[in-house]
Amino acid sequence: MVPAGLDPAEERRLVDLLVAKVTAREQRQVLGDDDLLARAVRLSGRYLGGEARPSSVRWVTNQNARWGSCTSSTGEIRLSHRVRDLPEWVADYVLLHELVHLVVPGGHPPEFWEVLGRYPRAERARG
Repeated sequence: MVPAGLDPAEERRLVDLLVAKVTAREQRQVLGDDDLLARAVRLSGRYLGGEARPSSVRWVTNQNARWGSCTSSTGEIRLSHRVRDLPEWVADYVLLHELVHLVVPGGHPPEFWEVLGRYPRAERARG
């Protein structure tokens, strides 16, 4: 739906813009669980010196109130399926956030935020 009262040229421009956005979203590659694990290993190597070693990373559909979760005792990381729709650099931040839980125990102490701050876009990703 487009706003009423637009001239035909502006209406066409708006429709083309919306179609381009939808097409780009549909073409975005969806990573499988194995790809997520590989991505986590790369992020751990780059920002955590390889210290975080997740046992698994997978998409889940039962997390609507949070972006991700981590079970430190088993190394399991779960990311909400909603993260798939975020820009890649924000998704990396969410994944790195969960990885830091494998390195810094005890929730979110100051050291946790210090380590997570190694990610160059951390502040912007937090919004």
